[in-house]
Amino acid sequence: MLTLYDYLPSQNAYKVRLLLSHLQLPYRTEIISIFEGEGQRPEYLAINPTGAVPAIRLEDGRVLAESAAILVFLAEGTPYLPDDRFARAKVLQWLSFEGDYVQSTIGTLRHWTMTGKLARRPAALVEAKRKGSLKTLAILDRELSQRTWLAGPAYGIADIAVFAYVHRAEEADLPLSDHPHVTAWIDRVRSQPRFLAETFPYSIDPHSVNELP
Repeated sequence: MLTLYDYLPSQNAYKVRLLLSHLQLPYRTEIISIFEGEGQRPEYLAINPTGAVPAIRLEDGRVLAESAAILVFLAEGTPYLPDDRFARAKVLQWLSFEGDYVQSTIGTLRHWTMTGKLARRPAALVEAKRKGSLKTLAILDRELSQRTWLAGPAYGIADIAVFAYVHRAEEADLPLSDHPHVTAWIDRVRSQPRFLAETFPYSIDPHSVNELP
């Protein structure tokens, strides 16, 4: 059985949980307490060299880290990843956008907000993250005004990846209601078969107020 190395408040890990729910794939979970330093143990660094989550272990023992790579691997041969060469490249375009723009702005600002770290960050840096987040939401709103799904005519892993942090943007005090095409897209994602609604706040982990080791 597939093993998912998880940290429940992580939206990167949630991406994988969401796809696994859509696919109805059975798996077991191993929780990695990243703020207590479990990700830095040699045995976990052999699974993911960065010490982050998520990662997966296949039944044959092979391991794979990084949420985008895991999504592509798990979606292979399913409706969540197209076969056409150009269509797949469009998916990769949006996976890159998510990693470069969404996580570095909305994801970071949300993390700092929910774990009480905003006060420890320079005000100019916080403001830069906020401006970057608003720019990212504006880009998404413009793109989603033109089509139903990010990477083409069908819902897929591009939407799953971007959705993970964007639909929690209000937890970073970002005004989702100012972006009607984004909020309509969020509703469409939530209406998908076997959608996984359960997410977890950082407050379930008292160690999350600490900096990552």
